[in-house]
Amino acid sequence: MSSKSEYLNQFFQSDGRTVIAPIDHGTAIPVPELGDPSAVIESLNPFVDGYVVNLGLALACHEELSGKGLCLRTDCYKPTYADNEDTGPFRLYSPDEAEAVGAHAVMNMCYTHHRNETEIIRECAELISESLEADMPVILETLPFGIGRPDDYTVDNISFAARMAVELGADVVKTAYPGDASVDDFTRIIDACPVPLIVLGGAAANDDPSLLSMVRNAMDAGAAGIAIGRNVWQHANPPKMAAALQAIVHENASVDAALNLLKA
Repeated sequence: MSSKSEYLNQFFQSDGRTVIAPIDHGTAIPVPELGDPSAVIESLNPFVDGYVVNLGLALACHEELSGKGLCLRTDCYKPTYADNEDTGPFRLYSPDEAEAVGAHAVMNMCYTHHRNETEIIRECAELISESLEADMPVILETLPFGIGRPDDYTVDNISFAARMAVELGADVVKTAYPGDASVDDFTRIIDACPVPLIVLGGAAANDDPSLLSMVRNAMDAGAAGIAIGRNVWQHANPPKMAAALQAIVHENASVDAALNLLKA
């Protein structure tokens, strides 16, 4: 059985950085752009180091995902609508399912300050406990209050959320770049996070310069990489966006250089 470090090496390259493409959104939102997930994966494979998937895609796209870091999402999140309350994420799977599909890590949401915070944190802790026995890395996707609340993703709130994930025992922290953060602000958050921290992309922004600038700032602050999904596979040209992000993360490209890749 592989060790945690060997599993994590499937995602993190020799430079200690990673480009991950989450394609796990099909349980939460309509995903017409992922109608042919095998084709999407094949188009992104030259530029990404790994993927986050739900169990169904891990099984259906096993061949296309081969050779990449594979992270199994262990929870499900249903956004609110009408009078459907936001109860937050809930656990579905364990390291057993991850091992069964050849995954190298598991991922679960961890919402601080959420109305269902107690149960969310308990489920994250249980997953981490199970993963210790399986020697399976855990990536906690940690956000204040819940998903899709950028006004709440402040320096103070993100700093606390990242530290909470570390204290629970996460091997990698995935979180948002605070909207009010300077590079120095984010450096302080990363310096207080003794495990790799990767930055998510959030909802499709349709603003290439802003997205690439955020990633450049995150990398300058010391982030270990990115996990960006919708801003890649919902882009007009997903492979070119993936190539632009890969250039910033692994080649230290400037925002202008990355934008030129999009225009090529």
